[in-house]
Amino acid sequence: MNLPVQPPASAYFITDDKPPVVARTLSIVVDNEPGVLARVIGLFSGRGYNIESLTVSETDHNKHLSRITVVTRGAPGVIEQVKSQLDRIVPVHKVVDLTKTATGQGEDGPIERELALVKVSGAGDDRVEALRLADVFRAKVVDSTTDHFVFEITGKTSKIEKFIQIMAPLGLVEVCRTGVAAMSRGKDPIIDG
Repeated sequence: MNLPVQPPASAYFITDDKPPVVARTLSIVVDNEPGVLARVIGLFSGRGYNIESLTVSETDHNKHLSRITVVTRGAPGVIEQVKSQLDRIVPVHKVVDLTKTATGQGEDGPIERELALVKVSGAGDDRVEALRLADVFRAKVVDSTTDHFVFEITGKTSKIEKFIQIMAPLGLVEVCRTGVAAMSRGKDPIIDG
């Protein structure tokens, strides 16, 4: 009786399937106390994920609550693990994936805004063009001399990026950005009470 012969295993059939990388905006409500930010950020760095944007501020002075907004990229499964582990840290009150919530409501994404200060140095036509473009982007002049401007611009991250790209050939000197502040659409708060 002859048994069928199995072909030898081949490395050509091994696939390198990697899960898709997604961008997520997370909002985390925490007690405003020392060390909380380090613990939250440690969960991301422990998995080798870069945080693209980070903003933190106390949002309820009476309850001493702060809101941490994190923009990151990663595999959906690992981001879900991070969210689950964040929920277990004692000073964390709530973790909301604003991107996932918005998608579930049929929206493109959460409401996101960023502020940037952009210093541009130039003279002559470049100076005039920088002022003209700043007006188009609704950037305000917050400081100026005869050889430079500092513009303040707010909006989506993509708008900030485009403004910076346009200012680069006109004498871009320095940029300072706040990071993304984000909120869900609708009337409901992130945390009740």
